[in-house]
Amino acid sequence: MIAQRVLAVISAVLLVAAVAIATFGPESISLGQALYLFDHDVLDKLPTWSSRTLGNWVWTAIIQPLLMRPAWLVPASAGLVCVGLSLSLSNRKTTHRSHRRS
Repeated sequence: MIAQRVLAVISAVLLVAAVAIATFGPESISLGQALYLFDHDVLDKLPTWSSRTLGNWVWTAIIQPLLMRPAWLVPASAGLVCVGLSLSLSNRKTTHRSHRRS
């Protein structure tokens, strides 16, 4: 029950952040450009770090395409995943202990 509420709050925060980025951010800014605005060194260190720790294929197949997507897409998709997890946890039936009569 607590996990369901926590996931619901996280999803609400992420979806509001996605709408705020899409509304108030620069028009059609990519995630790579947004990260570059926050910290210039991130995009310089990210390829070497990901290749060293995760492998070169992670950089070319996952991270590079993700950096080209709109900046609002990442929090929106994470928020939708949290909504789905929250709803799936809320639909579970709880098991009640049976009380035996003596």
